[in-house]
Parts: sequence; structure tokens; C-alpha cells
Amino acid sequence: MKHFARLFAELDSTTATKAKVEALRRYFVRTPAQDAAWAVYFLAGGKPRQVVKTATLRGLACEAAGIEDWLFEKCYQAVGDLAETIAYILPLQSLESDLGLADWVENRLLPLRGLPEDEVARRVRSYWQELDAQGRFLLVKLVGGGFRVGVSKLLVQRALAAHSGVDAKRIAQRMMGYMDAKVMPSAIKYEALLAGTAGAAADIRDAGQPYPFFLAHQLDSSLDGLDAKLGPVKDWQVEWKYDGIRGQIVKRAGQVWVWSRGEELVTERFPEIVALAQPLPDGTVLDGEILVWTDGVGAAPSAGGRPASFALLQQRIGRKTLGKKILADAPVTFMAYDLLELDGQDLRAQPQHLRREKLEQLLAGTPLKLSPVERLASWQAFAALRSESRQRGVEGFMLKRLDAAYGTGRTKADGLWWKWKIEPLTVDCVLIYAQAGHGRRASLYTDYTFAVWNRAPVDASEATAVVKAIEKREPAKADGLQLVAFAKAYSGLTDEEFKRIDSVIRKTTLEKFGPVRSVKPALVFELGFEGINRSPRHKSGIAVRFPRMLRIRDDKPLHEAGTLGELKALLNL
Repeated sequence: MKHFARLFAELDSTTATKAKVEALRRYFVRTPAQDAAWAVYFLAGGKPRQVVKTATLRGLACEAAGIEDWLFEKCYQAVGDLAETIAYILPLQSLESDLGLADWVENRLLPLRGLPEDEVARRVRSYWQELDAQGRFLLVKLVGGGFRVGVSKLLVQRALAAHSGVDAKRIAQRMMGYMDAKVMPSAIKYEALLAGTAGAAADIRDAGQPYPFFLAHQLDSSLDGLDAKLGPVKDWQVEWKYDGIRGQIVKRAGQVWVWSRGEELVTERFPEIVALAQPLPDGTVLDGEILVWTDGVGAAPSAGGRPASFALLQQRIGRKTLGKKILADAPVTFMAYDLLELDGQDLRAQPQHLRREKLEQLLAGTPLKLSPVERLASWQAFAALRSESRQRGVEGFMLKRLDAAYGTGRTKADGLWWKWKIEPLTVDCVLIYAQAGHGRRASLYTDYTFAVWNRAPVDASEATAVVKAIEKREPAKADGLQLVAFAKAYSGLTDEEFKRIDSVIRKTTLEKFGPVRSVKPALVFELGFEGINRSPRHKSGIAVRFPRMLRIRDDKPLHEAGTLGELKALLNL
């Protein structure tokens, strides 16, 4: 554990890519395989489950430090991070432990889940005594389910490649499914990542293992600049961009596996897709989109029907049990748009147009849907068609060069894919709550809750009266003007803008609720989001998808912020 804690601190202390990769490589060189296996899992994005309640950790820390909860709260507000606060206040004396990361996770941390609270408390106290401040910080992150580190999966793969001499792309392929929460990391799995290419062990893989996903870049060029940036339309394959779950169907050894882009095995959640894919020949891997599909006129007449909203698909994602009603209300299909393997042969190095030809031949006469290709004479014509995206239930276009290979991750080395999305939906809204961020933003208030008016204020004075009532802690009148919370966002501003807003938040705080501050309504933002749906779980009655701050509206007075009616009108777009 102490070696992993030191690695974590080293990674957190630099923003230099080369330094991070070298730190990772040094760690893998000196670390036993069973510990390195867990390190790869956490560093590459594996999510530890919370095994100890935050309130329990906080109470035990106060007890160990001999302080009252109010003083802990003051420290927490200054530091902005629970694990860091606990590491600071715990007594310094410790008995250093040489127990490795695997032993800590498998034999100590995971067994905490489900134990009686007094036994959890006893064990956590004893664990803290074996660790220094860095180790205690990491322990709280792991047991509290809040582990984050400033490295990407790509950097981990580069470090493993540098350590082993195996090509980074091969490492990336072998890592597919490595972070699946259903299977624990092990020395055997770690050593399989690093196996040399000469021996047979290098080619051993589970029958259901998918390929790394190829990701597209955002296309932000204006219409006038598309010809210069992309070249002739004839060099591109243009498809609709669907709003579902990116996935792969793997058919090998007579069995079907379904994987999400998040490297989660989701076969059991989508039995309809398994049934659709069962007739595929062994040695087939398809890339595509998992969608709820409805009958009627829509985005792809040739495919029949149209995609339903992502909100309907979400009803399927979290369900462990699929009853008849949910299967009937949210019927799922698979929209295939690439062929990665056929007859056991890896096709990713072949050009896009050839993979497409083979995909069309494979799916002819099958019930699986094939993503339709649109063919027009100019980018101007495509721009006009793209304007119909929302009516068709899609997000815009995917542009794929006909000579592009299927790459790994978001890279331009193997070819080019662009996502040409429609402009986001927007609304002007008011900041009403704020919470400190994480990592390097832990000392700044960067996570915001936004509200809109329940109706348009008559004038500025009516809006001012609402603000004064909020300052006096007066409850809002049910039939009167009020601000209604509808979204949270934490991205979109520059570092300087966040610092500026943080200063305003600290000066205009009305109340504190743990790490959250209520703020005097004064700041108006333009918020952008990809989609909007009705939601009975929210007070506003709506939920927005992927909200982010587009700009601070210094030019807009409070009473001109958006309304709930404006948001509801967007439901019909």
C-alpha cells in the first residue's frame, strides 16, 4: 500500500505526461504482479465500491484526533477534500506496514462491506495506525469509493508498454474488460497483459474479449471551412450519429457477448440483442449503438422506425431484473456500423470502405439493423440535412474517411473519424448552490446548481423581492415567483473564470449545508445540454443531459434569466 500511495502522490504532483509515464514504469518494474494488477485496475479507471460510510469515516477521524465535528467541518471547508482532511487531522504516530496493495484490497478493504459497524470501526482504526499520511489519504479514497487520479488509461498502457516491450496497441486490446467489476484483478491477468508476442501465451484471450473502441474527434469548423478541412465529400462515409450506448457484439465459440464502451459486460441486460446476434457466424465482432427503437417515421426509414430518447434507454441500464413491462416499454436493438472481426480475422487494419462492404454483405437478410449511409453532393447539402437531426431523434452526423483504418482510442494515427454534432440546447439560468471541486480544484467552488424562474418576472423589482426573501430565509410562496433548481454542472469555464466565480460565491454565501453553500442569486450563466426529458424524480419535472456552462452572462440581468416554460418548450423539439 505504501508504494502505491507514493506513486499516487508522485502522479498528483506533476502535469507532465512524460513524468507520469516514467513514474508508472518505475512502479511496475519494482512491484509484484499481484499488487501491480490492482494498481492497473485503479489507475486505468476501475471504480472501487464504497465499503465504509462517509459519516463513519468522519466520526472515527474526529474521535482519533480528539476534536468536535464542527472543527472537522471547518477543516473540511478549508481543504475541500474528505480524504485529505482526515489525513491532516489524524495523529502523526504510525506503525509502518509493508503489506502489499493486493493484500490490503482483497483481505482487508473488500471484507469491510457488510460487517457490523463496531467491527468496521475497530478495523479502520487499526488500519490508520499502520499508515503514514499518504497511506491514510489513499485508504479513505479507496474505502469511500472516491478514488480519482490524474492519469488516463492511455498513459497506463504506454507505461506498461515501456515496461514490457509489448506494443501499446496490443496492451490496449488485452486490457479490454480488465476493469469489469465482476472479475477481480489477479497476477495471472496482469502477466497476460505483458506476455511477449513470440510465445503462444501472447495470443491467448477469453473468447468474449472485445476490441478497444475507436473514438471520434469533435468537428468544430464552420461550414465555410469544411471543404478546406475535410476535402471532397466523396472521400467520406457519412452516417447519422445515434444517441445510445456504444457497444460491441462478440460472437465466438457459439456464444454471444455484449460489451459497452465503458468496458462493462452487459449481455444479461439486453437479451433482445443476444437473440438478434445468435445467427451470426462464429468469429464475428460488430461495433455499433445500443438503442431503444420505436415504430414509425424517423431518422432511418430504410432501417424502419426511429430511435427513442436516451431517457427510455436509461430505464434499462440500471435494471437487474427485466420484467415483461420494461421489455415491452423499452424494446432494445443494435445499430451496427462497423465490422471488426469476420471468420476470426481481425479487420481493423483494412480501410473503412472495405469493412463497410463486408458489413453490408454479412447483415443482408438478418434482423440486425445496419446504420444507413447518406450520400449528397456537397457539405452544404449535408449541413441542410443535419438541421433535421432533432426531428429524427439523432445528434448529427458521423464522418469517416473511406481509407481510414479502425484505430484505438481517440487517435488520428490510423485514420479519421469526426462527430459533426448539432448545436446544444441552451437556457440562461441562475447559480443558487455551489460545492468545491475535486483534485486540483478541491480548494475552489466549481460544482454548481442552477435554477430558472417558474414564470417570467414582471420586472426587475419583482425578481429583487424574491432575492430579498431568500436572504431572509423566507419560504417561497407556492403560487408566487420563485427559482426552481433543474441542473448541476461543473465544466465549461476557464481556470480564471472559476477563480472569479469562487470569489463571488464566498462573498455571497447565505447558508452552509456540509460542503454545499447556498448563494445569493445574482450570477446568470448560459447552460448548454444535449437533451431534455420529463422526470418526475426532479422538482422541476425535467432532466437535462450532459449540462455544461457555455459562458457567464454578465450582460443579462437576473430577471431576464430563463423560465421553466422555456425548458418545457424544448421538450417538443
